[in-house]
Amino acid sequence: MKIVEITYRYEDDAGAARERPTDAEAALQRMNDGNRAFAELFNSQNNQVGPERHVLHIDPSDLGLADGAEPRQLPFAAVLGCSDARVPIGHIFNEGPNELFVVRVAGNTLGSDVRGSLNYALEHLGESLKLVVVLGHSGCGAVTAAVDVFLDPTGYLSLVSKHSVRMLVDRLQVVVHATARHLEAAFGPNITQHPRYREALIELSVVTNAALAAHTLQREIGSGEIDGVRVVYGVYLLKERTVWAPRCSSNNVGGLVAPPTDAEAFIEFSNTLLQSQRITALLAT
Repeated sequence: MKIVEITYRYEDDAGAARERPTDAEAALQRMNDGNRAFAELFNSQNNQVGPERHVLHIDPSDLGLADGAEPRQLPFAAVLGCSDARVPIGHIFNEGPNELFVVRVAGNTLGSDVRGSLNYALEHLGESLKLVVVLGHSGCGAVTAAVDVFLDPTGYLSLVSKHSVRMLVDRLQVVVHATARHLEAAFGPNITQHPRYREALIELSVVTNAALAAHTLQREIGSGEIDGVRVVYGVYLLKERTVWAPRCSSNNVGGLVAPPTDAEAFIEFSNTLLQSQRITALLAT
């Protein structure tokens, strides 16, 4: 049996701790490299005796251990993720304390509380913040609920008295409807009879929802970079432990990426999703 140990280590000499990224591109590279390192811990095959140990060096000041001073908040990225307990955001990006500002809500939807938290990060943590990440994940329960209501509207009746749950499902309905229409346009109306149609609709809606949220945040921040901050998105695949995000005109699907910029780009993005190996495998006959 393979054994992996992930160790957080701090030393009185903070020289071993990693320096924070100085711009958005470096922050994006670090997030993507971190996820690859995390996934490789569990995917790699080696013949070493004993556990495989992975050490993250922590700056003592980030834990309030430097001269007993209260640590300053200095994240280099803000992450909007799902509440799902199977998605440990710090771990999957190979990060320790005070490096990520994390906001979590079921379905990683953009409600007013989420926007308020992200606006706080943008307005008050500009000294260190370089990147905003929207992270969906495979098999998302909130998206699954929205898809099930779309497929069987009578299921909505059970949510009538559950205002908070209904609000989350309602926010996701536009994405689910648009994704279903695109599936039918691409494959014909009989696609709804495919035995894995529901599964494909869920996974397509997950990534479309993340991309749309990232696009919305980028538009709210500004069409260009404000104070050097960029917005990217991706989907964490629970089984593979990697981040997945197909790109237009590219076979690369690994790692976080910028969202589509306009309506035409979203159409191309949707077509790219339908042609991706992950989705074509689901819909293979």
